[in-house]
Amino acid sequence: MKKALAIALVALVALSGVFAGGAQESAAPAASDNLIVVGYAQVGAESDWRTANTQSFKSTFTEANGYRLIFDDAQQKQENQIKAIRSFIQQDVDYIVVAPVVETGWETVLKEAKDAGIPVILSDRMMDVSDPSLYTCWVGGNFIKEGEDAGKWLIDYLKKQGRSNEKINIVTLQGTIGASAQIGRTEGFGNIVKTQPNWNMLAMQTGEFTQAKGQEVMESFLKSYPDIDVVVAENDNMAFGAIDAIKAAGKTCGPNGDIIIISFDAVAAAFDSMIAGDMNVSVECNPLHGPRVAEIIQKLEKGETVDKIQYVVEEVFDTSMDLPAVKATRLY
Repeated sequence: MKKALAIALVALVALSGVFAGGAQESAAPAASDNLIVVGYAQVGAESDWRTANTQSFKSTFTEANGYRLIFDDAQQKQENQIKAIRSFIQQDVDYIVVAPVVETGWETVLKEAKDAGIPVILSDRMMDVSDPSLYTCWVGGNFIKEGEDAGKWLIDYLKKQGRSNEKINIVTLQGTIGASAQIGRTEGFGNIVKTQPNWNMLAMQTGEFTQAKGQEVMESFLKSYPDIDVVVAENDNMAFGAIDAIKAAGKTCGPNGDIIIISFDAVAAAFDSMIAGDMNVSVECNPLHGPRVAEIIQKLEKGETVDKIQYVVEEVFDTSMDLPAVKATRLY
């Protein structure tokens, strides 16, 4: 491991505590420290899923487990993440982990990390780069499959309801445009829409993965389209906002309501929403990436090779299940 960081820089890091417009919560260790130093550039804290994802890293990369974590909250700004990565390089960390805000615009800073000999591991979201060797590997969900799973669920649900041949009007609350989850889920669900000639996608608009923006966009959809059958929200928090907007408009949603709610992530609050009868289904996006990234780092420490793409296991949860029992077994 590299331990070349000057003591003066360590002191400066410890005093400042904030870099790149985001909050860095741990200073780099002194040269005598034997811990593996990991710099993690997180997107932000825009959703319950992101909170669980952050906690997974913080609970994994602890001193008790042999790590020192330098955590940076980029507040959903790519420029903050780029500055954070450069800060990690300057601090001579052993590994950099990034959950990129968007897919493009990373080539220069990744080359800087490669030139410094620091492996970069991508978590959750992918980067679109011309040279794949600029990052070591990626860990996350299969977003296209998640979107397709949501579409397949809707086919089965409508069949059970005797509505397979009805005209189905759909609106989509997209995530942050350009984010891997948004791109994959939009594409995956769109693949299924193409196979269903009676499905009509009325509109798609970003809700930025937040509850407040999801509610705002849903309010606009309800004013523009009086006959919405299905809402596809590309994360749970936007679904919660959409549900609030639907209720405020005097409509109902869920298994016994006017509008079918399809969501993604399957956080604890989504189970509560399904149990309450407001949401129909949530396609899991497993946020517990910390242990998988730790496994990768341990392999790299031993000089072993790792797979470039590593998917986490994910399921589909809906109101036909014993949701209280399922929720009781989950970690997030």
